Amino acid sequence: MSDLRRSVEYSKHYKYNWHQEKKAELKMRKKKSGFKSDPIKRFDELKKSGRLSGLHGVVAILGGRIVFEQYVDGNDMKWAHPLENVRFGPNTLHDIRSVTKSIVGLLYGIALGEGRVAELDEPIVSQFPKYTDLASDPKRKRLTIRHALTMTLGMAWNENTPYTDPANSEIAMEQVSDRYRFILDRPILAEPGRGWIYSGGAVALLGKIIERGTGQALPTFANEKLFSHLGIDSIDWIRSQDGEASAASGLRMTPRSLARIGQMILNEGESEGCSVVPKSWLHESFQPSAIVDIGWPGMRYGYLWYVGEEAITEKTGTYGERFVCALGNGGQRLFVFPGLDFVLVITAGNYNSPDQWKVPAALLYEVFLPSLTDI
Repeated sequence: MSDLRRSVEYSKHYKYNWHQEKKAELKMRKKKSGFKSDPIKRFDELKKSGRLSGLHGVVAILGGRIVFEQYVDGNDMKWAHPLENVRFGPNTLHDIRSVTKSIVGLLYGIALGEGRVAELDEPIVSQFPKYTDLASDPKRKRLTIRHALTMTLGMAWNENTPYTDPANSEIAMEQVSDRYRFILDRPILAEPGRGWIYSGGAVALLGKIIERGTGQALPTFANEKLFSHLGIDSIDWIRSQDGEASAASGLRMTPRSLARIGQMILNEGESEGCSVVPKSWLHESFQPSAIVDIGWPGMRYGYLWYVGEEAITEKTGTYGERFVCALGNGGQRLFVFPGLDFVLVITAGNYNSPDQWKVPAALLYEVFLPSLTDI
């Protein structure tokens, strides 16, 4: 991230019904469950060129089935701990880093749908009543759960520096004795809702609210209400030195498991005919609330999910293909394209590298989108 304080656009004209668009796009284009050209050839050419250095796994789902799956052995990390010579495969867990944030967004929606957590316009400091000094601050009373979900709290938070640097706010949070006071006590820099500041701290607050509202540890709630319904039975959720499960970046999953979450989103929150995440929550989560500058033109932010639109040129002309995605340090990606009925998961080990975006960008723009369209 760079210059994380961003302008925010709450624009009514940009709202759209994400799932209705999915149905309309599929009906209009009559997509088939197959690629229009071979992605394997494109993938092999990229790999031979050396431009996929650090790649560990790719899983693509089209039309509800896995149509592409590749793994590449290499060195990895489990948070800050090096893992050498990992043989990656379908059952190998991988750090998904900040993709964890987007999954916490789904968990909040599940808990809210069950009436177990506070509504979105409730002051977030009121969920931590033991900090009486902070709760009595009029400015902090204006900070809501919705602001945390959209990362528009307007509080000082710096994740510009590498995650090996103690000046990084998330690293500093991990080293203090009371992370929640640390987060809530940050200086207020702007009016809430008026600027986007990337913040693992905001997600840590949401994770704790889920735990208190449900009476369950975050991993336990996730397993019971989300993962088990998707057939995901192997995950690891890293805990910090204070014993707290990291809501910001602690999940380890297989690429296939992450792809199942993407498919559930395409299925409007359902799996095997059962509702897992409320459809209304997904629709609300994917409304763009903030304009963000992460080096990706036009990218916006919903409730812990990025929302974008790609210009696709086919023989019949150019159109906008909307998508949602979750991004994690090192090149972790989950892309969901409703109009293409397509899910793409990428795992990689290029942690803290300024070029970590290059591998997923090459795969998306030079392998999969061209293979799905008439380019």
